[in-house]
Amino acid sequence: MTGTQRSSEGLDPRRRKLLFRSWHRGMREMDLILGSFADAEIGALTGDEIDQYERLLEIPDTDFFPMVTGERPVPPDIDCALLQKILASRRTMTF
Repeated sequence: MTGTQRSSEGLDPRRRKLLFRSWHRGMREMDLILGSFADAEIGALTGDEIDQYERLLEIPDTDFFPMVTGERPVPPDIDCALLQKILASRRTMTF
């Protein structure tokens, strides 16, 4: 079971792949954070945001998780509008 609440039906192949990757990170905490974000937002992301999201998903969980939880500052080279959306959505998540 992945935890996803969203069907990939109706998504283009690129968004389907990102939805799957969001829920299959390797670290369950990141699955929940990025998977929940993708469930809510993947259908509405712009082309530029999709590009940003693909780059963010390349970051290993061991590096990304401390940034998402605020334990480590976000380096300027990966700080982008989409990362700020993810951080904002995390603050409103309830598990």
